[in-house]
Amino acid sequence: MKDWPLYEIFIRSKNGLSHKHVGSLHAADAEMAIENARDVYTRRMEGVSIWVVDSREITASNPAEQDALFDPAESKIYRHPTFYDVPEEVRHM
Repeated sequence: MKDWPLYEIFIRSKNGLSHKHVGSLHAADAEMAIENARDVYTRRMEGVSIWVVDSREITASNPAEQDALFDPAESKIYRHPTFYDVPEEVRHM
C-alpha cells in the first residue's frame, strides 16, 4: 500500500456548482480512488460528482513567491470589477 499513489479528492455537492477539495487518499488506481472516495467522503449522500487527481500531476505555486506572482494583478483594476452593479437576477457570480 505504501507504493500506491496519493490522490486528491474533489466532490461536487448537490447544492454546489463547483467541485471542492475534501481530502486525499492512497489507491492502486483512479477507479479505486473514486470508489474509496465515495465510501469515505460521501457517506451521507453529500455529492453528485467525484473527481480524483493523482497528486503527482498537480503543479502548484510556491507560497514564498506570492508577491512576484500576484502583485502584478494589483495594477489591473479591470480584473477586479467591484465597481459594477450586479443585477439580482444574476446568481452565483
